[in-house]
Amino acid sequence: MNFIFEISDKTDREIHLTKERWTHITSPTSLHPYMVNYLEEVKQNLIKLDLIVPQKFDDSMMNYYKYIKEEEMYLLVGVKYLSSKGFVTTAFLTRKMLRK
Repeated sequence: MNFIFEISDKTDREIHLTKERWTHITSPTSLHPYMVNYLEEVKQNLIKLDLIVPQKFDDSMMNYYKYIKEEEMYLLVGVKYLSSKGFVTTAFLTRKMLRK
C-alpha cells in the first residue's frame, strides 16, 4: 500500500496515513482543503498529542487532539483501529474537543 507515513503513536500503536486518505482530506472539493499545509502537524499530533478520546459512535475509532497556538484551534486526527494497527481517516481544525 502507498503510505505517506507509518509511525508509532504515543501509546506505541502503529498508525499509517495512506496517499488515498491524504488526497481525500486535502482535495479542493473536500471540507478541509486547507489541511494540505498541515501534514507534519498531523504526524506530530499522533506522537505529541494533548488528548485521545474514543469517538462517540464507533469504539474502534479514536480522536487525537493537539492545540495549535498559532491557529487558536485544535487539530483533530481521526484514527480507526483494526486489530492493533491504526490508520488515519480524517484530519481537520476545530474549536472544541468532543468528548464521549
